[in-house]
Amino acid sequence: MSLTTEAYRQLDGIELARRIRSGHTSPEEVHRAFAHALEAARGLNAVSAVADPSIRSADAQGAFAGVPIAVKELLAVPGLPWTMGSRLMRTNPAPGASAYVEALLGSGARIVASATASEFGLLGSTESLLHGLTHNPWSTRHSAGGSSGGSAALVAAGVVPMAHANDAGGSIRGPASMNGLFGFMPSRGRCVPAGPAEGLSALVIEHVLTRTVRDSQAMLQATLRRDAEAPWAPMPEVHAPDPKRLRIAAWHTTLVGQGAAPAVQAAWQRTVEACACMGHDVHIVEAPKVDGRALSDAFFTVAAQTMQGVMAMFEPILGRMPGPEELEPFTLELAQWASTLGPDAGETCAATFKEAATTHNKIFEHFDVTLTPTLATPAWALGHLAPVLDRQTLISRTEQAVGFTPIHNVAGCPAMSVPLEMHEGLPIGMHFAAPPGEDARLFALAYELEAELPWKHRYAEVQTWPKS
Repeated sequence: MSLTTEAYRQLDGIELARRIRSGHTSPEEVHRAFAHALEAARGLNAVSAVADPSIRSADAQGAFAGVPIAVKELLAVPGLPWTMGSRLMRTNPAPGASAYVEALLGSGARIVASATASEFGLLGSTESLLHGLTHNPWSTRHSAGGSSGGSAALVAAGVVPMAHANDAGGSIRGPASMNGLFGFMPSRGRCVPAGPAEGLSALVIEHVLTRTVRDSQAMLQATLRRDAEAPWAPMPEVHAPDPKRLRIAAWHTTLVGQGAAPAVQAAWQRTVEACACMGHDVHIVEAPKVDGRALSDAFFTVAAQTMQGVMAMFEPILGRMPGPEELEPFTLELAQWASTLGPDAGETCAATFKEAATTHNKIFEHFDVTLTPTLATPAWALGHLAPVLDRQTLISRTEQAVGFTPIHNVAGCPAMSVPLEMHEGLPIGMHFAAPPGEDARLFALAYELEAELPWKHRYAEVQTWPKS
């Protein structure tokens, strides 16, 4: 039986793999359906490069054998450009495959494309000067988020059932919220590494964006660290809700003490009530007393120092420091700001992160899970976080919108955005987090939410997308 493009768009990765194994469809039919879906979604501008089918061979024994997957252009994959979303690296060849890329391939997934991202993953909107604007499939006037905006748009558009993403402060979970997807960020150290944990990379967690909980859980199983030095015991496979009821702490003010937008706050209230109706013990509490301003300063200080290091690395290659022909205004301004910081800035950031993590994780002495909105607002318009704006404007707007998610990277917690709500045609995600290492607890809750408050029937409409 031929696999139609519309049928392909509605199937998750587990089901596609099952159909391939059973002979109901073939990898070639799946790839053709992917190609047709990609063409229909080309106007979203979410793909930075399409992979040559000959360069990526899938493991026929993996859970996702033959299933298409896109990778974020911040991930180095041999045979694909490794641009980091930047004109500085537009011709940069990828080095050998990291342990994480090998694990992705070991899942059987077929890498079919590289997805757009913001430059070096710095901003929460994918509007790079290298590739241009990436549109949200639900409303093309709105951002798909960042830095994993291309990955999120491709999954929301049904081009691929899942796409790699990574997250240093919300770059899995924010785009998941803005595109109506399930976005799970594992505990720090849970997955095999994609590279050295230095500078901003020390905060980065790798995983995927999906439409279903089971795809996310299965891919995490495929990419788990299992070596003797792994910080966590192997995570048990989770396939269903846990009958044990959870004690949930809920709040809706951001790290900098601002409330969520009315539509988001109303969605959060409905989620609180739904969790209570499911029998969970939900308590509305004050947010942990984390110094959000200090945490924001530390995040952007680390980012600035990292960009300063990138510029120094490329100076001997270019024969000069990179300038506006290679780097976006925000990136350049960050790096220039780094030169004004004192010699103790790195130590101050480390101390800030440690204090914030300790303060935040005390909540888990009394509660099993926390519940907040994922973002303080629904998806914002394109241009709101454009890289041509000045540093202070972009940092202020980021603090206002992305005020719930960064703490979990610092604290090492697993966290997830669940696509429970819609407002005026735009998705709104709700955010749950658990103590470090308790990934399985979140997956069990996610399966319950998926069953009780299903979102699988919601799709972005192809006919609304612009044509290139």
